[in-house]
Amino acid sequence: MRAETPPGWLALPGVARARRRTTATLVAAQVLGSLGIGAAPSVGVLLAEQVTDSETWAGVARAATTVGAALLALPLAGLAGRSGRRGALATGWLGAAAGAALLVASAVADSVPLLVLGMLLMGAGAAAQLQARFAATDLAAPAHRARSLALVVWVGTLGAVIGPNLGVPGQAVEARAGLPPLAGAFAIGAVLLALTGAVVLAGLRPDPLLLAQRHADDAGSVTGPPVPGRNGLARAARAVRAAPPARFALLSLVLAHVSMVSVMTMTPVHLAHHGATISLVGLTISLHVLGMFALAPVVGVAADRYGRVPVILAGQVVLAAAAVVGAAGAGSAAAVAAALTLLGLGWSVVTVPASALLSQSVPAPARPLVQGMGDATMNAAAAMGAIASGPVMALVGFPALAAAAGLVVVPVLLAARRL
Repeated sequence: MRAETPPGWLALPGVARARRRTTATLVAAQVLGSLGIGAAPSVGVLLAEQVTDSETWAGVARAATTVGAALLALPLAGLAGRSGRRGALATGWLGAAAGAALLVASAVADSVPLLVLGMLLMGAGAAAQLQARFAATDLAAPAHRARSLALVVWVGTLGAVIGPNLGVPGQAVEARAGLPPLAGAFAIGAVLLALTGAVVLAGLRPDPLLLAQRHADDAGSVTGPPVPGRNGLARAARAVRAAPPARFALLSLVLAHVSMVSVMTMTPVHLAHHGATISLVGLTISLHVLGMFALAPVVGVAADRYGRVPVILAGQVVLAAAAVVGAAGAGSAAAVAAALTLLGLGWSVVTVPASALLSQSVPAPARPLVQGMGDATMNAAAAMGAIASGPVMALVGFPALAAAAGLVVVPVLLAARRL
């Protein structure tokens, strides 16, 4: 693919100021927002079991956040395309704040419908968190898009590591406010998420996407008219089908996400069956999260310097290594922790360059919808992978699950050869 030439408008003083303001706003929002939604996968699981008193309904509630992120990604992207990033991201974060408040209400009322609805709305925060990485590229120079995207991914590390532990300060809130157990973490989350929405509304001025769209001479983007079609998903799909690099990027994104989520979901169960302590399980997941986010800026620099496709292929090597270590060392807690760390790193090495490649490979008018379709597809595939991973492990065991997750590299390598 030819190198992109930076358009002159990106060097304008007003655009440079807007770029710095956008980056600072997105960084602050990602830290606050990731903290706010961080309790969902940890405290949310316990709350689901407490409220439902049923493994079946608890499973539905646990998957609801991922389902919500998948359902809301495309509408938020459509809103961004029409009204800009500011309204779309603020809507996502404020929707998640409402979801956290509903989770508090579900604990108070012991209500399953409120629980499921609250978890679904928490998915709006997850969708906004993903969309923010694309917002970071709206005003970035073509040569720096991947590193700008990676910075926003990276700052989410803080919330991803600390957010699941909101249950501890939540206990103090419960004691002071008279709330039932597990409600305090989501009361804190509701405040943090509302603050995130306020930061976005105040900080994303001018709106980065609208500012970029006003400069029709954007020579650093793939230009072209809007892709025909009334339905947003159909328009996005047509744009992706028309661009082989976009098809390759979307395939890479989805399969890396399925591989990561499928194995990560069942790792705590596998370790517990082998006598691992809660502390060891927590350490393993923390190492996995660090693998996902800690080196994202390095990956972004590499993608800008060496190209998106070579870095995506390097990620396939890391994912394959994770599968080998996980399958061969399933009986060792240390080997499983190493495999999960490699899995998180492989996800990062694929996701950062593939997101940048997807964004730059389609016409600018269709870009927000394509980005939303990519996020929606990732989350839908992740939900199916999480649901299927339990039966797969029950039938063939964790080593086979790890090996099967490694097979996702095959379609990507074949697609790269055709590309």
